[in-house]
Amino acid sequence: MTTIDESGPVQEAFGELFRIAYVVAYRILGDVAEAEDVAAEAIARACLRWRKVAALPYRDAWVARVAANIAIDVVRRRGRTVATASDPVHDPIEAAVLRLVLVAALGGLSTRQREVVVLRYLADQAEADVARSLGISINTVKKHTLRGVAALRLRLGPTWEGVELDWT
Repeated sequence: MTTIDESGPVQEAFGELFRIAYVVAYRILGDVAEAEDVAAEAIARACLRWRKVAALPYRDAWVARVAANIAIDVVRRRGRTVATASDPVHDPIEAAVLRLVLVAALGGLSTRQREVVVLRYLADQAEADVARSLGISINTVKKHTLRGVAALRLRLGPTWEGVELDWT
């Protein structure tokens, strides 16, 4: 009988990828169980394509994007969102509208801006980690973060100009 070593580098890589996928999904969905399901689906898709995904220099970004896409599909299918205790908005309808507006605004960003904003604010990664994940410089991360957040504020209107976008 063969046993599987549960503490190797592959298991650690999948653990980190699951964490990234979970954080992204939770910040979009606001529900622990749904976020776990989305993260599991994202990891399953990574496993199916592991020969290709493992060699990607932006593997973390790939998994984060897959998780974000799956989570957005969940939001579309259910037609509502769940407010969490950490939401600054206490009215569930306002929280749902806020999440849907932010998801739509993210969809309007360029691919690179969306990747950087999702990794920085949804996956809660440092600039250096985002740069390494995407294979770009830290200055490029800063540039796309600045432009992406400015584009989000422009899309969301003047009432959002002074608002700090809190994704938690």
